[in-house]
Amino acid sequence: MLDDQKYAFDAEAHREQLIPLLEIILSAPGRLSSREHQQLMRRHPKPGIYSLANLVDGWRVLAGQAGLPDYDEALLYKLRRKPVRTMSGVTPLTLLTKPFPCPGTCIFCPNDVRMPKSYLADEPGAQRAEKNAFDPYLQTWMRLQTYHNLGHSTDKIEIIILGGTWSFYPETFQIWFVKRIFDAMHDFGKGIDRRAEVRAALRQKSMFTGLPISDLTINGAAMAASYNRTVQEVYAAEMRRSRGLADEIAAGQRQRGPADEYATWDELEAAQRENETAACRAVGLVIETRPDHISAEEVIRVRRLGCTKVQIGFQSLNDRVLDLNKRGHDVAATRRAVALLRGAGFKIHAHWMPNLYGSSPRDDLEDYGRLFDDPDFRPDELKIYPCSLIESAELMQQYQAGDWRPYSHDELLELLFECFRRTPEYCRLTRVIRDIPGTDIVDGNKVTNFRQLVERELERRGERSLDIRAREIRKKSVTAAELKLDSLSYASSIGEEVFLQYVTDQRDIAGFLRLSLPAQTDAALLDELRGCAMIREVHVYGLALGIGSTGEGRAQHAGLGTSLIERAAQIAAERGYQRLAVISSVGTREYYRKRGFADGALYQIRDLREDTGQERSHPPESAPRQATTVHTASP
Repeated sequence: MLDDQKYAFDAEAHREQLIPLLEIILSAPGRLSSREHQQLMRRHPKPGIYSLANLVDGWRVLAGQAGLPDYDEALLYKLRRKPVRTMSGVTPLTLLTKPFPCPGTCIFCPNDVRMPKSYLADEPGAQRAEKNAFDPYLQTWMRLQTYHNLGHSTDKIEIIILGGTWSFYPETFQIWFVKRIFDAMHDFGKGIDRRAEVRAALRQKSMFTGLPISDLTINGAAMAASYNRTVQEVYAAEMRRSRGLADEIAAGQRQRGPADEYATWDELEAAQRENETAACRAVGLVIETRPDHISAEEVIRVRRLGCTKVQIGFQSLNDRVLDLNKRGHDVAATRRAVALLRGAGFKIHAHWMPNLYGSSPRDDLEDYGRLFDDPDFRPDELKIYPCSLIESAELMQQYQAGDWRPYSHDELLELLFECFRRTPEYCRLTRVIRDIPGTDIVDGNKVTNFRQLVERELERRGERSLDIRAREIRKKSVTAAELKLDSLSYASSIGEEVFLQYVTDQRDIAGFLRLSLPAQTDAALLDELRGCAMIREVHVYGLALGIGSTGEGRAQHAGLGTSLIERAAQIAAERGYQRLAVISSVGTREYYRKRGFADGALYQIRDLREDTGQERSHPPESAPRQATTVHTASP
């Protein structure tokens, strides 16, 4: 589990073979398909076949030599493996927390005690986490190395922390976990590798009791023992050890090791300050939790960690369905959680589950309508996870009794077709169908590319999904003259939202900004937000480019972000707000300072009263058109 598979390739030793290959690939008008790459490799043997990682490494070494173009991040796209991973403008880095008790008792949830609650050991991200003993440093370093080897940019990172209910883990663990992610990012950016030291420390920790994994498997049909009880038995010694070590370290009675789960707020804040100008910067930090674990205190805590987005399990907006599935909270809890998070500027990334016990395709469609018709919800992003039947889930009992069945392929396709067409432009459908291996699904849908099936059905019926992901500009070249600034306004539980977006005439989106206009700023959760309008997100699409690099025809680095911010400031000032706050990530603080924002305790704030007559940076002369139409979403 902790063995290191180091990547090593001597590009200089293959100079004669690599240069003609790179000339062909880099001079091609587009990116080679997998088939074209294989054909090229067979014509130019190594002997053998060069992997894309070999070619990426070769160009990094040989760029600018023997007629090859100078090194350019934008050209890496032609060599990059799985380019879709970074086409949204940032590089996502997903980590899993360790197995730990969960406050929920949901009957649909898998109970794999090798994993944090709701995750399965066969899922790709879970396998990476287990391979690295769930250690944040090892997970981060390995993933960054993989991205680098495959030609992806590693300097603008969105950190996504998944695993059960984040808010249920001890505070010291939360601080330590995030700090160690920053430590790994900083070391990787400096070319420092401390993984051997971490692995040596981890080998002294006992992850399992030594029982065969078959003895730890939970049978959902019988449920002789719950996930929490089993996890506490399996990891009892490790949990006691971690708590004891943390107490000894805090009391100054023990020197800390590289795998000890303890860090202080001061240490985390020092790591955050370093990250502001680091080679690998955090441009987003996401955690995953439940609505009933969102409180004012929790909102402030995750903001101190540097969090900018919260993945939150709505699952259903029907109290009867929530109760039948033993969710443990009602819809009112979701309303309160969204209001708290939105008031603090967080992006709301909801999870929604059709086909739950007690629901139906018709009920689900009504439920989906509530997501966007009710101002108390209206998430910014959404994962649609149709319920899958997993052997370790309690839902097996309802299935065997004939009280629940999975939707048929046609039922699910029709439901998702209707969901897609009802998704507003301000929402991004991040994922459709969870990435669960078919071997783990007892009954029901095993097709993982259902999004493509739905999009084909939309096209067949002459329609198109209007969600953000379906409209991203991605690798397309676009000029500023082809873009217009469009504005969409809609009500929220705390006031009004303005969604500003740069779009083409075909509605392809190159960049957007989410502006929150609270109705009662005097009731803000934190004093520093009183009197403030709030920028909750700025995102410019296109291939992820390095900090300071440029890409001809690319949306990134075309001045769109600055233009969106200036328009947001203008709108806020016109509405009577004296200040404009932004929930900036650690790695974007410098960007906002250059645009007139000053550091506050947890936010950056620009005084709109000082904007009159003050010159600020503007987009290039070929600025995008200003749209004259304003769309308003009905409440």
